[in-house]
Amino acid sequence: MKIIAARRLGVTIWMAMLASGASIAHAQSAANPPGGALLRVAGPSSPPGTRPDTSVVRDVRRALQRVPDMDDSTIHIRVQHGVVTLTGTVPETWQISRAANAARGVLGVRSVSNRLTLRKQHAANGQRLMVSAN
Repeated sequence: MKIIAARRLGVTIWMAMLASGASIAHAQSAANPPGGALLRVAGPSSPPGTRPDTSVVRDVRRALQRVPDMDDSTIHIRVQHGVVTLTGTVPETWQISRAANAARGVLGVRSVSNRLTLRKQHAANGQRLMVSAN
């Protein structure tokens, strides 16, 4: 009795698999236009898994704005194929490394070139002194 029940179950499973395969094949053939010509839809030209540079720039800017006490008003962001370049000045030293870390955390960023410099106010005559981070 158990053998018959197991055999029925096996046949039922096999029939279900056969039926689902046939419906998938029918759906694929129904999607093709008559004459066998395939319709191709233009997609993004960038490789899979990459994001447009404009989206990365926007998200890096947002990441910089989320850093507490970060003054990002003079930070310029350039992105080419996921490589972010940060240029400009910041008023405090800690902001140089935090800006790079914030940019690295953005989806689509492959690397970060941090060219930020420190902007200091000279006390004697009010002139700005530029000090490079590197």
